[in-house]
Amino acid sequence: MSQGPIATEAAAPTTPIGGDSLLRKVAADRLALLGLVLVVGLIVVAALAPWLAPYPDQGRGTPDVASANLAPSGAHWFGTDQLGRDMLSRVLMGARPALLISISVVMGAALIGVPLGAIAGYRGGWIDEVLTRITEVFQSFPPLLLAMVVVALLGPDLKNAAVALVVSWWPWYARLVRAEARSLRERPFVAAAEAIGVPARTILRRHIVRNSMTPVLVQATVDIGTVVLAAGSLAFIGLGAQPPSPDWGLMVAEGRSQIFTAWWISTFAGLAIFVTVLAFNLLGDSLRDVLDPRKVRR
Repeated sequence: MSQGPIATEAAAPTTPIGGDSLLRKVAADRLALLGLVLVVGLIVVAALAPWLAPYPDQGRGTPDVASANLAPSGAHWFGTDQLGRDMLSRVLMGARPALLISISVVMGAALIGVPLGAIAGYRGGWIDEVLTRITEVFQSFPPLLLAMVVVALLGPDLKNAAVALVVSWWPWYARLVRAEARSLRERPFVAAAEAIGVPARTILRRHIVRNSMTPVLVQATVDIGTVVLAAGSLAFIGLGAQPPSPDWGLMVAEGRSQIFTAWWISTFAGLAIFVTVLAFNLLGDSLRDVLDPRKVRR
């Protein structure tokens, strides 16, 4: 798993774009519109999963061994797993924890990385050196490997997996915002604020952090899908969500031993992960093109 900041330098303060203007620009891009539709659809499914699932109890993990390993049919559109649970219900119920953990991880990583990156980039000197060295230590480990180590120490669990992913994710936001802050601190509006005696914390909040939000927003949008994949990977190897949780990665793991005889167990859960990652990647790329003032669109 690889990841990294999408932008590294700020060429100018972010130009705010109104909500209506942003929606119009996204709607004009077919791929962006597809991503937006898919993301909205995923959110709706996650919110309404208990009512959309044809067998909500089975979706939560209640077995029905008499119906084990049934192929897709009119009664079970996605078939059933080795415990007789309806796979359509399981996939639908799995949308909520997938989105919740991904949003929680991205928010947690941003809450840690953005302030540290802003302070390091704006203050410079020994503060920058110390924070940068700490960030580099964390980035010296592959993110998924670091997450695996943290989960192994805390114990296999969905919440612990979220904590582990935050630990491995925040350095990317710190590096991203640090680069933005280093550029912004040389801008005339920052120098003017310093000249009239505006406190450093106010400059950080109003000028540095606020004008760094565009690349952070883009990075966070893409990362939501990537975290879904990472959380699924941890569940696949037994370090994330535990049975009978309706976790997509766990479903893929449960069906791998029967991939040739009951292919539907892993396939539909894997497709759910694929669609989620694709949706947020499409939306994130579109936001980058729309919000980047340096981007020349043809």
